[in-house]
Amino acid sequence: MNFGILIGLFGLSFLMTYVVRKFALKYSIMDKPNDRSSHAVPIPRGGGVAVVISWFIGITYFFWKNLISADLFFALLSGIPLVIIGFLDDIVSIRPIIRFFTQLIVASLAIYFLGGERIIDFGFFKLTNVWLFTPLALIGVIWFTNLFNFLDGIDGYIGSEVVYIGAASYLLFANTLGLLLVAVTLGFLVWNWQKAKIFMGDVGSTLLGFTIAVIVIYYQNNLISSLPVWLILTSLFWVDATVTLFRRIKNKEDLSHAHRKHAYQRIVQAGFSHQKTVIWALALNIVGFGLAWLATEFKTYALAFLVIDLLLLFLVLKWIDKKKPFEYKLQY
Repeated sequence: MNFGILIGLFGLSFLMTYVVRKFALKYSIMDKPNDRSSHAVPIPRGGGVAVVISWFIGITYFFWKNLISADLFFALLSGIPLVIIGFLDDIVSIRPIIRFFTQLIVASLAIYFLGGERIIDFGFFKLTNVWLFTPLALIGVIWFTNLFNFLDGIDGYIGSEVVYIGAASYLLFANTLGLLLVAVTLGFLVWNWQKAKIFMGDVGSTLLGFTIAVIVIYYQNNLISSLPVWLILTSLFWVDATVTLFRRIKNKEDLSHAHRKHAYQRIVQAGFSHQKTVIWALALNIVGFGLAWLATEFKTYALAFLVIDLLLLFLVLKWIDKKKPFEYKLQY
């Protein structure tokens, strides 16, 4: 592995984020506070442009050096329309239906290149049914694409999470793409740490969620790691997003309406700074990494370690509920 290319891509991401910030300030491409925001003043957005350009350069280099397979490379390239739609949405509002159909097409194309979802490895047993698992994988890719966007709401949060997932996947099963994710995201994170000088925007968050979902499917198909391991590594994000979604459905809310009801947003409202919230999230991720390592080493008990992880996050959610309760007021 040539670590020089990773250092170079970190530098490229860092410098491009600076350039994008100057561009956003000049042309007033700003994230203005709204019902979903956890910031009080307008902040430049679109920093994800630096991440995605560095990422695509990186995976092209990896493909050229035969570090990734053709099916994975073209599946990851399928995310380019997400970048285009995300960039436009950061400048002018794009209708939700257009975003959804773009995500549907992109997810379908990626899964096609991967040959569908053929296998699900639970650690102690494997199931094979491409006709059943492929539609589930399609839903999973679309969900991850959106939930990373939902969880991009405070300084340093999404960047730190992606760096963690990338680093953890490399340490657990030598996923070189994980190191690439770390390099290109760190370059942006320097600018996004509290107090953030620029936000990622949809252009970056949607592609990152899509990318991680594609890598999970590829790893399942090739029996590189079990599904519980990946569910543990990404649990901080998908548990918060999924629980919040079900609560909002129960609350009969308009799901297209902006809100600040995710756990990470409510703990900020309870008095935590953005930085403190991110540091505690990283502490939870360290525990999660330990459980993921155990699930990797003791595959027979992989699902048990996932259950332990979910119980831990359930306790954290209950604690946050006490600090800042979820509002069950009906919205019309």
